Amino acid sequence: MTALTNASAEHIGSLRAVAETLVEVERTIGSLLAARDGLLAVGSRLAIDIARSGDDRDGGDMATRAVAAEFGAALRISDRTVERRMADADLVVTLFPRLWRAQGDGTLSAAHVRAIVDAGLHLRDDADRDAFAREMVETARTESPNRVARLARRAAERYQRRTIEERHREARAERAVWVKDRADGMAELGLLGPAVLVHGAFARLTDMAKTVSDATAVHDTASPHDRTSPDSSDSSTSPDSTDSTDSSDTARDPRDAARTLAQTRCDLALDLLLSGAPVGHDSPARMLSEIRGTVSVTVPALTLLGESTAPAEIDGRAPIDAATAKRLAGTAPGWDRVLTHPVTGALLAVDRYRPSAEMKRHLLARDQHCRFPTCGRPAREGDLDHTHDHALGGETTVDNLAALCRRHHSLKHHTPWHVENLGDGVLVWTSPTGSTYVDAPPRPTTVTTRDPVPPPF
Repeated sequence: MTALTNASAEHIGSLRAVAETLVEVERTIGSLLAARDGLLAVGSRLAIDIARSGDDRDGGDMATRAVAAEFGAALRISDRTVERRMADADLVVTLFPRLWRAQGDGTLSAAHVRAIVDAGLHLRDDADRDAFAREMVETARTESPNRVARLARRAAERYQRRTIEERHREARAERAVWVKDRADGMAELGLLGPAVLVHGAFARLTDMAKTVSDATAVHDTASPHDRTSPDSSDSSTSPDSTDSTDSSDTARDPRDAARTLAQTRCDLALDLLLSGAPVGHDSPARMLSEIRGTVSVTVPALTLLGESTAPAEIDGRAPIDAATAKRLAGTAPGWDRVLTHPVTGALLAVDRYRPSAEMKRHLLARDQHCRFPTCGRPAREGDLDHTHDHALGGETTVDNLAALCRRHHSLKHHTPWHVENLGDGVLVWTSPTGSTYVDAPPRPTTVTTRDPVPPPF
């Protein structure tokens, strides 16, 4: 029996009422947070006015500290925290007043505003910022913050007057690594670097972690006669040796079988940083030695030809400079050609000179992320699911397939949530309470050119 199938009409009615009330509460919270930002921005401006009225020699720094201390003492929180909040609030209210007003009237949440501001912060012209904000307010009405973040980065490029090459050169100067201590003997290691390299490194770690996990699973299902230890409950194949018949095999730490993918990825990253090689590189089978980082890059053809400044994108997430995209194009073993409609930009087809798994490539290029409303997990990390169950006669066609992450794939099959594919990748999800949510595939980055009108004869 699937979840909620035994719910009564009264239960469903209560669920609907709670959902509707929750929406109103979230809008109220967003409005209150916008009101708080307005007051903090007023405080920031008061500090500047106070500084200007006297002998200001520090750009208003001490006046700002004094105002932050006033607010912090009244609120019983750190004045440093208040000062950061004042700066953030003044930035939104001053540079993106349209977003601030939209949050105040309940149209946007604070998370939506943060995502849009982060994407558009580099826009220097007031008119460009306002046009960008107007576009994103409409987009954010139907999308979650994680999806809005990607769409906003793409939209901001259209309003950017400086090329991404210029900005990338400046941004590279900010690359860094840092440590932040956490509780219980733990710490965070952060890294800021070029997106292609960071995503490639993360993809390589993920492939390595999956290889280790798969090797552990294979060993754990082997017969007792294949074990290297008589105690089958406490032994498994060592990550340094994947061939159970090799005499150099040693018993693996039984805790390895219980490691999650995230834990294994962390362990491998530390192995690489501390010793230069992950566990497995020196094994007879060299389990991890051939794994390389991979990234998915979309590049408008005219950008490769040098006839357009439209940016390339990495995994549909963030723009990258044309120079990097061209270097990747020159060394890539193959590229998918994405054909789009010249007017709507809708995906029409994906092909390759050496075709293989055409349908999968088409769907990954079309969907880009999980197709449950609000989910932003990359499509390549999930499943290609039959909207109409294959076991019940559903066809394996692009109009009956969509990318779903494991969480929402399970939700579709084990709860009363229902999805219908309307064609062209448009999905309509119906919740247990009867609410419907339309999810359309994101538009790919495209550049449209038109032939000049021929002169009249």
